[in-house]
Amino acid sequence: MRLLAIWIINALALLALPYVVPSVQVASFGTALVVALVLGLINAVLRPLLILLTLPVTLLTLGLFIFVINALLFQLAGNLVDGFNVGGFWPALLGSIAYSLISWALSALLFPQGKR
Repeated sequence: MRLLAIWIINALALLALPYVVPSVQVASFGTALVVALVLGLINAVLRPLLILLTLPVTLLTLGLFIFVINALLFQLAGNLVDGFNVGGFWPALLGSIAYSLISWALSALLFPQGKR
């Protein structure tokens, strides 16, 4: 149940994204659901491998290179899914940061980490 809620939260965050970063476009809620799934799969499979392969650069930049990896993976999702358009590297960078912040805020509202 929680996994389904997180998936919907991520889709809602993607729908809010064009209001924050106009160069990122999402066609519909169905597209947002597909993109949330694709981003989840990309982050589960490719991201750890890329972080491991680029570890020297990441250490040299004190972790800031992870933002570049996130932007490139966000742009990859834009290339894989029809109806989800990312206007380039900088919109992908801003979009990935905004997507993370929006989905984090929505998750924190729905699933507070207080006492259980």
